[in-house]
Amino acid sequence: MSLTPAEQKVLDRIDEELLVRITQALLRAPGQNPPGEEAATVAVLTAAARDLDLDVATAAVEPDRENVTVTLAGGNGPGLLLLGHTDVVPLGDGWTVDPYGGLVRDGRIYGRGASDMKGGLAAGLAALAALRGTALSGPVDLAAVVDEEETGKGIRAYLAATQHTPVDNSQPATLPTDRLEAERTGAEPRYLGCITAEPTDLQTIIAARGDSYLQVAVHGRASHAGNPDGGANAIYGAAAVVAEIERLHAELAQAPHPLLGPATWSVGQINGGTGGSIVPAECVVVADRRLLPGESPAAVLADLQARVAALHLENRGLTVDLSMPMEMPAFETPEDHDLVRITEAARFDAGGPPLPLAGWTAACDGGYIARDLGVPVVVVGPGSVTTQAHRADESVAITELITAARAYTLIALRLLNPS
Repeated sequence: MSLTPAEQKVLDRIDEELLVRITQALLRAPGQNPPGEEAATVAVLTAAARDLDLDVATAAVEPDRENVTVTLAGGNGPGLLLLGHTDVVPLGDGWTVDPYGGLVRDGRIYGRGASDMKGGLAAGLAALAALRGTALSGPVDLAAVVDEEETGKGIRAYLAATQHTPVDNSQPATLPTDRLEAERTGAEPRYLGCITAEPTDLQTIIAARGDSYLQVAVHGRASHAGNPDGGANAIYGAAAVVAEIERLHAELAQAPHPLLGPATWSVGQINGGTGGSIVPAECVVVADRRLLPGESPAAVLADLQARVAALHLENRGLTVDLSMPMEMPAFETPEDHDLVRITEAARFDAGGPPLPLAGWTAACDGGYIARDLGVPVVVVGPGSVTTQAHRADESVAITELITAARAYTLIALRLLNPS
């Protein structure tokens, strides 16, 4: 597919210098999570959107942590959602440039979040600015939420507000869905599609694994280490749980997804005991469980509960509490879906690289949109999750920012064509 004169006219409105300035301004604003410093980034994003005469709405998730929705009005039909997040991972060590400097060097912009994903937010904002005054069948929303890097409080609050449903951020999301309501009432969906602007090297991602954290707390009984049989060693119980999780991981490896590979387990943290001379009364294991499309986090938790119960740790005088403090759903969009077809053509026409449709082993907030709104999702954005995100001297190529802005603009024009 090639560009029409009307499309080219809209693309010509993308202000490349403005795009670079907005990216730099976002990078100069702190946003580390933990502890949850998104307020400065939110302030920059909202100010930039208002300067572009775009409608801006904010919604408090927690004190000093607000979700932002920037809207370009369109017709009364379903719209397009551009999704991103305002938090970044902590700076870490090893930087040779100012992580808050927004340095431009050799065609790249440097700073924490350049790839993941302040560059994507800036590209989305530039696309909305270019689309002003264009007839569209529905609105284009840029939703920038907090807490994507930790427990998903922002996206859950966004969905709760969308569905007028209270949300308990201390528990995994169990929201009613717009999809079920639409099926009941015959109403049109809110969005025809969602583009998640995470860093994909400008490759179209049609499936992504989900993620969950599971916490296993083993409770025993302390005693003097000179008489270990007088206590109940919680670390021994935790070791048995870790060995069972390792067996579970090996079992999952036998059933890979064609795009995403297998679901996985990984024990990432063990905390227990108070000293070498004391039989430990407590030990906590924290594990990461990557989810495949269609997998239920509740079923994953129930399966682990059953496996732990089969260890009969009570025979050792131990008890166990299991919880899932975070879950992020997986998603998969069929490769022949209109959103995928339009995205691929737009990405190519915008100057994107010749890359095939792919899956993503990382997780993102797009899974919530697919599950809880019933909206098809793809992930495509500037920067690299494998070579730039979550590391020192993070950067993004300016050419990728421009291509992303062009692609988002074309997707909106072609998906929301009023004719």
